[in-house]
Amino acid sequence: MKFYCHILSAALFAIALAGCLYHQNIEKDVLFQTSTINALLEGVYDGDTAYKEIEKHGDFGIGTFNALDGEMIGLDGIFYQIKSDGIAYLVDDSMKSPFAVVTFFEPDKTLLIDKSIDYNQLEEYLDNLIPTKNIFYAIKFEGLFSYIKVRSAPRQNKPYPPLVDAVKDQTVFEFYNVRGMIVGFRLPDYMKGLNVPGYHFHFITEDRKAGGHLLECIIQNATAELDYTTGLYMVLPEHDAFYRTDLSEDRQKELENIER
Repeated sequence: MKFYCHILSAALFAIALAGCLYHQNIEKDVLFQTSTINALLEGVYDGDTAYKEIEKHGDFGIGTFNALDGEMIGLDGIFYQIKSDGIAYLVDDSMKSPFAVVTFFEPDKTLLIDKSIDYNQLEEYLDNLIPTKNIFYAIKFEGLFSYIKVRSAPRQNKPYPPLVDAVKDQTVFEFYNVRGMIVGFRLPDYMKGLNVPGYHFHFITEDRKAGGHLLECIIQNATAELDYTTGLYMVLPEHDAFYRTDLSEDRQKELENIER
């Protein structure tokens, strides 16, 4: 009996150890996400997850803040809040997010873009480059941009309007011949309702003082890095606003209009 118990204990320990090792191995290739894009579209702008927790799951990413108070960009482990004035502020750990996506950025592919291409050409270029459209990609561009157009929506007041109405008051900023970083993701079509299918980028200047949600760009000369990612961990809000919201509608067309 004692022998059996020893075997059982050893087996359970081995399973637990394997689980820990598995978690350690895949953690760097996992997207950590708070809430869903459809919840944000419906006006669920308050989340439970603080940036102190989000930062444990990634050093790179994009998102927003409670009350839709600006655009988030995470780069090299530093997180910024780009408010409707276009200025990038350092994020306090106590701030919370209704929607954020982060990962630990470890590029699997690096390439040089040494010709002038716009946003649409960039998407086509990347689609012809990636090995499959069925996994996640974290993507960073760093270099010189002939043109950048970004936006940031103002902080919202309760009762929160849906996102399509909130962005009507967005502030748009344009940059010419600017150095900086474009940060974001490419996600598969099957992520509809959960996240933004296709490409979703934010921009920050090289001095990290300004930026926003990317609307248009023309790359002049930049280095592109792609991190192939195959895992997803999602945390959902635990409050009535999320629980009572109807998330069953297909809002893809609405999302496409908002994104660009």
